[in-house]
Amino acid sequence: MAVPKGLTRLAEGARRRRWDELRQRFPDFSEMTVLDLGGSLAFWRAAPVRPARVTLVNLDPGALEGDVPWIRAIVSDACEPVYGTHDLVISNSLLEHLGGHQQRMRFADAVRAAAPRHWVQTPYRYFPVEPHWNFPAMQWLPFSARVCVARHWPLGHVRPGGYEKAVRDVADIELLSYEEMHHYFPESEIWTERFAGMPKSLVAVAARAAVPRSRRADGQAADTTPLAKGPTFVTPAP
Repeated sequence: MAVPKGLTRLAEGARRRRWDELRQRFPDFSEMTVLDLGGSLAFWRAAPVRPARVTLVNLDPGALEGDVPWIRAIVSDACEPVYGTHDLVISNSLLEHLGGHQQRMRFADAVRAAAPRHWVQTPYRYFPVEPHWNFPAMQWLPFSARVCVARHWPLGHVRPGGYEKAVRDVADIELLSYEEMHHYFPESEIWTERFAGMPKSLVAVAARAAVPRSRRADGQAADTTPLAKGPTFVTPAP
């Protein structure tokens, strides 16, 4: 069963408002080089404004299929250092999929190392509807109950399936609180995106240069040289 049109329209409206906020925060966005961690070509094809250049990093090659001249696509782990310098890092709805606290810490450090400014969005844990399944209060249910919902509920973005798939899907998602978001990005403003007056998602915004968490106590920046093994390029730069 497809997602109801009403939910689709609400999601589209939320995306438009989020783009409006991003463009207000970064008025020179169209001139920027952007690193998108966990993004897709489809997202940028539908974007109302495009930056000068985008580097996409995603572990799923399917999200990177296509050929857009101003986009470079890389199959790689978003928590690893990425070669090159960028004006801005963008990440939407990836942080909750990274697999635990240590991975989120690595991701936050990678964001700060890649660019002086960032926009990192994740759904808010205490919004009353779980956003991946569009199921009320699902994130607060016991694990076995969430697996049951994931196996049978047809109205979400995650497709129902067998038991093992449902276990993987549920275990893959850890929604975050405001306090957790602030812990990972203590130097950033945490902007709250609202729906019907309620916090719906959290966005860590650094519109100016941030101080890396990895800065040593003596005030000198720590070595953030990437590992010798490079990423696999899917769409080479023109």
